[in-house]
Amino acid sequence: MRFGRAPGSRPLLGHFLQLQRRPLEFLESLPAHGDLVEIRLGPRRAFVACHPEVAHQVLTDFRGFDRTGPVYDKVRQAMGAGLATAPYQDHRRQRLVMQPAFRHEHLRGYVDVMRQEIDGAMAGWRDGQELDMVEAMFGLTTTVALKALFSARIRPDEAAELRAAFDVFLRGFYARAVLPAAGRLPTPGNRRYDRALARWHEQVERLIEDYRQAGADRGDLMSRLLAARDDEGHAMSPQELSDQVAVLLLAGGETTSSAVVWAMHVLAGHPDIRDALHAEADAVLGGATAGFEHLSRLDLTGRVVREALRLYPPAWLALRTATRDTTLAGHPLPAGSMVVISPYILHRLPDFHAAPGDFDPDRWRESRDAREGRPAHRGAYLPFGAGATKCLGEEFGEAEATVILASIAARWQLTPVGGPVAPSTRLVLVPKEYRVRLADRGGRPQSREPVPAGGRPTAG
Repeated sequence: MRFGRAPGSRPLLGHFLQLQRRPLEFLESLPAHGDLVEIRLGPRRAFVACHPEVAHQVLTDFRGFDRTGPVYDKVRQAMGAGLATAPYQDHRRQRLVMQPAFRHEHLRGYVDVMRQEIDGAMAGWRDGQELDMVEAMFGLTTTVALKALFSARIRPDEAAELRAAFDVFLRGFYARAVLPAAGRLPTPGNRRYDRALARWHEQVERLIEDYRQAGADRGDLMSRLLAARDDEGHAMSPQELSDQVAVLLLAGGETTSSAVVWAMHVLAGHPDIRDALHAEADAVLGGATAGFEHLSRLDLTGRVVREALRLYPPAWLALRTATRDTTLAGHPLPAGSMVVISPYILHRLPDFHAAPGDFDPDRWRESRDAREGRPAHRGAYLPFGAGATKCLGEEFGEAEATVILASIAARWQLTPVGGPVAPSTRLVLVPKEYRVRLADRGGRPQSREPVPAGGRPTAG
């Protein structure tokens, strides 16, 4: 294992300008300097894992690395101590409460909700219409998360408000993470950040209050959270409940919609694969909206989703803090050191992914790694994290992205309009916008019975 330091650090700022202006290019440059690379976040040091083994060690060693330290203090101050932000011991307790809602046997019911909401969203689309798919997919996935997990609904105007609040919050918090002093000044940007955060929490609190007023046990995740008791028989406090809902709402809406939009973007640049995906949707769905019974036969669509998650992982940065003096990649780390794990880096390493910059859904065919002679590594593909804190919603999210992408492909051709697609510099990797023109392919909702797939097309 090699240790190195990234060049280009500036006094006081460190690598802030690179991380703010060209974060993806900067991250891709780091493996050339080592398997563990030191960078500067302002005056503070941080260490970036640039090898799967290093990343796996950090994500699975809970005695040596945890979600603690000054950055996580700020995360919890803003987002609360929910499942995605809590330190290991609290996370373990919370996971026991939430895990039953994400068991495989519930997936059929969740996909039924997805199908209904996809139908509702596409009912308003028209031939020749232009849409920003970043906005449209966020509205769809947020509605699915609320309906599937909390038996609640959100109006389109509320979804737009929530998306705007998330955008300001995630941009502002990214700046605070890479340069801690960024949040201390009374700037217009910081005031917008504070207002967005307040608006987000207002919506969460209203959602919980509406649910409490209804008073019924609906058998969903919200009912389970309200009924949950710890070892001493105590229920979740209002703050704890708000923390969980806020994090799940962000994760359920923002990350899945990002995966779908990136998949649309890469497909537009590969018309052969896009046409094969249309053919698969026609054969399997026959114009219907995708359901649970179709998932096993949407083979290419599923591989497109996985490949989009490899190229553009929504959770592109994760942080851990060394809780004791330790050694990583042969380099001594003192307690309190911050370690950055970036799936964006790990997913593009040529030693673990053949032609890593290429969009190639066929790499996810069975035995591809063995055929290419490249070592598969448990830390080389981490769109949902790893270890005990791995995302509970992995199966939910992959299924949702697959049924959305296939259902749209069955009915619509998407033609990008506008300029180049650029990622937004924020905590979730999503395009700033992705405008498309809709062309009706002639597909219409038909029978919901499974349609024989015949010979499934491939991307090859």
